[in-house]
Amino acid sequence: MTNVEQQLFANPYPGRTLTIGMTPSGEHYAQIYWIMGRSDNSRNRVFELDGHSVRNAAYDPSKLEDPSLIIYHPIRVHEEQHIVSNGDQTDTLHDGFAQGLTFEDALKERQYEPDPPHYTPRISGVIDTRARQYSLSILKSNNNDKAVCIRNFYHYSSFTPGIGHCIHTYRSEEHGVLRPFIGEPIEIPIFDSMKETADFYWRSLNEDNKISLLVKYISVQDHTSHFVIINKNR
Repeated sequence: MTNVEQQLFANPYPGRTLTIGMTPSGEHYAQIYWIMGRSDNSRNRVFELDGHSVRNAAYDPSKLEDPSLIIYHPIRVHEEQHIVSNGDQTDTLHDGFAQGLTFEDALKERQYEPDPPHYTPRISGVIDTRARQYSLSILKSNNNDKAVCIRNFYHYSSFTPGIGHCIHTYRSEEHGVLRPFIGEPIEIPIFDSMKETADFYWRSLNEDNKISLLVKYISVQDHTSHFVIINKNR
């Protein structure tokens, strides 16, 4: 819990965050994703179910400004591949899998977001229910140096019941510049109840900056999916 408290709860702005893991019972794979924001444009968002996917939508469409980096599908599925990401690379992965590309190959042409001076990292993850494995990735600048894109990949050959591996976009803020996540994905707890998992993280995040959170559970037995979505604006 020390890493969870320090990196996620004590940090007022860890940014967008994703986690992949398994429930303690071993009956469900889990994906957790939340968004945070400080500008009016970023805060004007909600999660909505879109068939087997989830999309970001403007809470008040009349107030939507630049949608390019804030409106996307954080959740999509291609056959046995359950994708989660913090941007339109969800579509890059979905289309890449359809073409037979690997997780790494699909992301090799992508990089951090074009939002100077922060150059927000692109974080992504995928569960392969057929292989019973999962992977995470972060594409980030070299400590806000736009000349270098670092592509880190983390592959897990199996799941650990009750544990999720988590990456997020920002580790800290220095002189008004958000610094990218560093280090290995951190281990965080997952509970058998989707609602308990959603409530645990939602209530622990910074009240001013949290916007929306989703939890997706995938049955290990039959691969059916279920969602819990919490929106601050609804």
